[in-house]
Formats: sequence, structure tokens, C-alpha cells
Amino acid sequence: MGLPREKYCTVEDYYNMPDDIRAELIDGEIVYMASPSRIHQEILGELYNIIKNYIKSKDGRCRVYPAPFGVQLDENEDTVLEPDISVICDPDKLNDRGCLGAPDWIIEIASPPNPKNDYITKLNLYSNAHVREYWIVDPESNGIHVYSMDGDKFAVNAYTFQDIVKVGIYEDLYIDFAGLDLG
Repeated sequence: MGLPREKYCTVEDYYNMPDDIRAELIDGEIVYMASPSRIHQEILGELYNIIKNYIKSKDGRCRVYPAPFGVQLDENEDTVLEPDISVICDPDKLNDRGCLGAPDWIIEIASPPNPKNDYITKLNLYSNAHVREYWIVDPESNGIHVYSMDGDKFAVNAYTFQDIVKVGIYEDLYIDFAGLDLG
């Protein structure tokens, strides 16, 4: 049994929090986040650059955003997440606060203090919102879990940091994890 909530928070409460607080809003509950590790930030930077350069090279209309970037999956729910990387291909979903609706592709870099958050809570939220592709990159296990969600179809594939992983939302984007510059 969890601890009782002090207060139910709304999206407005979330966006009125001080800028220096790292948190997400999940079903009206503020979930505080620890500062990311160095390796987390290196992975985020490498993946962001690969995706950004790919989109730019194709004159693509999709946009890629690193955290902190607010994603409100449903305007009727008090949930705002901050995925490590969000790729949005529908410009109508973008507003001054971030994204309203499901991004096409989300990458979360797992953090050791709370893996349940990425592997269970967020997976369910993203699946229910119809995010097309969700990756969990886990630096501790050197693993990548790729969840492909297309309507009622759901597939998961597991890779390692020695693999080349195809991005499902694009025809010709592959990410070579062994080639990432992780110091």
C-alpha cells in the first residue's frame, strides 16, 4: 500500500512548479526525479544528435526534443511526462508547453533508482496513448528494449549495446550502439 497523497495535482499545478524542480505528473501525483548520471547524459546526447541529423538530412517534418520537454498524452488526464527523447511528426501536437498527444517515438534512458517507472508505468501509459515506438535504453544492463505498438499489435525486441537497432518509424534509420561515443 502506497503512502497517502498530500494533494491531487493538476496539469496547471505541474506547470506552475518552480523551473529547478525535476518532476513528472502521473495521474495527479508529482513524481520527483533525480538528476541524471553522466552516462545517461552521454547516451541522451549521442542519440539526440543521431536522430536530429537524420531528420535534417531527409528534410523531415518530424521534430526531436530532449528532456526536459513536457508530453501530455491526453488533454483530459492529469499526466505530464518528460521523456528523455521525444520524436513528434504531427506539428499540430506541438504547443508552447511541449506536446499534447502521443509522440511517434519515445526513448527513455532507464535510471537505477526506479526502473519500474520506465518498464511498467510509462510503458502502459505510452501503449494506451498509442505511441508508435518506445525504447528503453538501460546503461546498467547494456540493453535496449524496443516496443513497437501499432493499434492492437504489440511487439518487443531486445538488443545490447553491441547491436545495430533499426528505428521502426523510419525506413532507413539504424542506430549502431557500439559506435556511440560513450566515455
